[in-house]
Amino acid sequence: MASELARAWVAGWAASRATPAPVEEPWGLRIEVGHPKQVTRHVLFDTDGDTVRRLAGAITAPTTWIKAFVEPGTIAPHLSPEDWAEDIPGFLMASTLRPSAVRVPDGYTLGSETARGVTRVRVLAPDGSLAARGQIAPTGPTAVVDQVETDPAHQRRGLGTVVMRSLGNTALDQGAGTGILGATIEGRALYESLGWTVRAPLAGFIHRGAGA
Repeated sequence: MASELARAWVAGWAASRATPAPVEEPWGLRIEVGHPKQVTRHVLFDTDGDTVRRLAGAITAPTTWIKAFVEPGTIAPHLSPEDWAEDIPGFLMASTLRPSAVRVPDGYTLGSETARGVTRVRVLAPDGSLAARGQIAPTGPTAVVDQVETDPAHQRRGLGTVVMRSLGNTALDQGAGTGILGATIEGRALYESLGWTVRAPLAGFIHRGAGA
């Protein structure tokens, strides 16, 4: 897994979530997210056991996250299970972006808006409710796809494909050639069907905080 790809994902994720820019640390990058469910995100490039233990020992705030491009079992032994909860495993994925035809199912409406460099795509159902969405943050030659989801009532109608292709076309128009994203287990199947490939596992752990 190329560190450039991982760093591009972190930069694009921060841009997508409108957080301060990632800060360099000896072991990787730190993002001050400032959200109640995620106060700070530490992204590790160095997953040496001593490094993980030193970082974890310095963390006291609840909902502080550690992310690393390894299988969860690589760093779990270095984290106290009383203090840390394991997130659902994920995957760092990437794809060469190419122009794609976007076909919206009958009755649905596709719309998009761009603000501060982030483009948000929404698919509305016939009744005007939100059926699917996603967003993308181009960061030069790469673009990071984020927060792609389809309402359960509208799944299996190709709306995820509509969102992904629309986002990809937007990134191409803005000069990006490579797409990057962090995928869940469920999302991986959609992305692989569209030509995306797994470049690394993505482990996550959340600090419980005192008394949790």
